[in-house]
Amino acid sequence: MMIKLYEEAVQYLYDNLPMFQRVGAVAFKKDLTNTLQLCHALGDPQTKFRSIHIAGTNGKGSTSNMLASVLQEAGYKTGLYTSPHLKSFTERIKVNGRDVSEQFVVDFVNKIRPVVSEIQPSFFELTVAMAFDYFAQQRVDVAVVEVGLGGRLDSTNVITPLVSVITNIGWDHKDLLGDTLPKIASEKAGIIKRHVPVVVSERQPDVESVFITQAQEKEAKLYFASDEYRATTAPDSALQVMRRGSTVFETLRLPLTGLYQQKNLPGVLKAIDLLSEHFPVTHDQLRAGLENVIVNTNFKGRWQKLRDKPLMICDTGHNIDGIREIVRQLGTIAFRQLHIVFGVVKDKDVTDVLALLPKRATYYFCQAQIPRAMEASVLAEKARHAGLRGEVIPDVNEAKRKALKNASQDDLIFIGGSTFVVAEIEEL
Repeated sequence: MMIKLYEEAVQYLYDNLPMFQRVGAVAFKKDLTNTLQLCHALGDPQTKFRSIHIAGTNGKGSTSNMLASVLQEAGYKTGLYTSPHLKSFTERIKVNGRDVSEQFVVDFVNKIRPVVSEIQPSFFELTVAMAFDYFAQQRVDVAVVEVGLGGRLDSTNVITPLVSVITNIGWDHKDLLGDTLPKIASEKAGIIKRHVPVVVSERQPDVESVFITQAQEKEAKLYFASDEYRATTAPDSALQVMRRGSTVFETLRLPLTGLYQQKNLPGVLKAIDLLSEHFPVTHDQLRAGLENVIVNTNFKGRWQKLRDKPLMICDTGHNIDGIREIVRQLGTIAFRQLHIVFGVVKDKDVTDVLALLPKRATYYFCQAQIPRAMEASVLAEKARHAGLRGEVIPDVNEAKRKALKNASQDDLIFIGGSTFVVAEIEEL
């Protein structure tokens, strides 16, 4: 029976395909066979557009959205594939900042259903194939494609991009990617293709040799962007950007105000340099793309201010490096009292994360409405052992409202710990 409604199509995807975001590791397929079969059934759309491939532990989403925004400002029809979505499934697939149409999702699901029953792909594998089919049909000039998990075995790794970008390496998904940073780096380095230049945003001594070796094996030119570009805080929350001692931007007003964007920006700028042969970008277009990234791509959840008095901020950072950056930035803000609405997923060891969090804050422990969420009461008990005190309010928005009720105008409320907690915030 044909599916007619968008809601039915998305429900079909959720009901019939294992989804990592909801159920965890059982949905992770450790080879590219399904994706290649899906794409072949669709006429191999991944070969019909040019692309940029983005991997890394933290910063993939920010880097992908900044690159897409710059290319849009320069007049190129630009596809953008990212995951997970925050509010609507259609956010995952965009062209020039506009979500894929609900009708396309319905038509695609109806078209692919016979193949789905035969191949039995994961949710992610199917959404990747959907994105590539959409980009091919839309005849995009270029698509920015964000890796879902890892790199080497990620479903997106069936493209041959013009440039590969690896943002950084940190501790995340140790059960799937490896229990040392070099092992994790090796999985991310799996996106490096023969003769395709690769940009590593941040030179990290523990893992740089992994990228050097892999690039040499693939005869791919390797660039450590942080050797060339440097972004630092300028007055009035702007950034100053330098390239080998020369000024690129005296004041860049990047609306993504997380301090961690200073690590992502060099990778974006170096990738744009390398793309110039195919997609020239002027200095003015570069500035406009960076300064209009939120408007151009509707990017959400990265150090996003939700209100003033009391100041309320959310951020999707969820692993140890992401939380460390959040705590560092919280330390730069003046406030009377700090309130933290916090929830996590249950398939990660949160001991190290909890140890980083400020002990003088008031906590509201919550849980996202997904099977992977750690129960708020379990999180509160783990937090108590880390010296953190607060109350258990499972519903994200109820927890937020309680924090608002308790906070004075000079207080700060932070909401985070998980992408899925941020996704449920009503104001987002």
